[in-house]
Amino acid sequence: MKRKILTILVIFILGKVAAQVDSTTVKPKTNLFKKSTVPLSLIGAGILLSDSGFEKSFNTNSRNWIGNDFETNLDDYTRYAPVATLFIADVADVAGVQAKNHWFDQTKHLAISMILTDVFTRALKKNIYKLRPDGSNENAFPSGHTSITFASGAVVYEEFKEASPLLAYSGYGFATLTGGLRLANNKHWVSDVLAGAGLGILVTKLVYHFDYLFKWNPFIHSKDMSLIPRYSEGNVGVYFSKNF
Repeated sequence: MKRKILTILVIFILGKVAAQVDSTTVKPKTNLFKKSTVPLSLIGAGILLSDSGFEKSFNTNSRNWIGNDFETNLDDYTRYAPVATLFIADVADVAGVQAKNHWFDQTKHLAISMILTDVFTRALKKNIYKLRPDGSNENAFPSGHTSITFASGAVVYEEFKEASPLLAYSGYGFATLTGGLRLANNKHWVSDVLAGAGLGILVTKLVYHFDYLFKWNPFIHSKDMSLIPRYSEGNVGVYFSKNF
């Protein structure tokens, strides 16, 4: 009960802050509530299903169908697939598809989204006691692999949703695969994955909604330089390249 109250309080505070800031925006923006409907629904579903009989039954049936000896580390790689997709699309200029923003702004949005998502995920894990289905430890809720992948997947969606819907939704495709593999590996409950997905999408939606607050790009007129963020196990770095 304490865990659920804490999680609901966090979502309520985020919603109130977003609503207050949205009412004082400098320029017209699509209603933030509409943008937040899906991620908040996922988080809400995660909270409601957590520790429920349905969740335990779902886990048991899934393990019986997949096999109790199933194990793969593919999810350790697919969680970064949206990041790779974003920059490969930029470098390769896939079918002439143009991203919404300059590569520096993409990198900036991606870095902020992933860092904030990681911070919120770790904070919730630390304060919510929930055992993983395999009993390995109590840091199950929400799923970190899933939240990070959906955060970067949402960036891919925001950048390419107008130019190429197929490319835009590929980020969410990799994120869904990652969440599914976390379930298949018996590392997370379905509620952990749903909440992680909602958290990652919500953070990215907020970053893009308020992007005018940090409009800064020293490379706006430079096309021969690029920065690619690197994130692994809580460590953040950047790759720099320049064409001569």
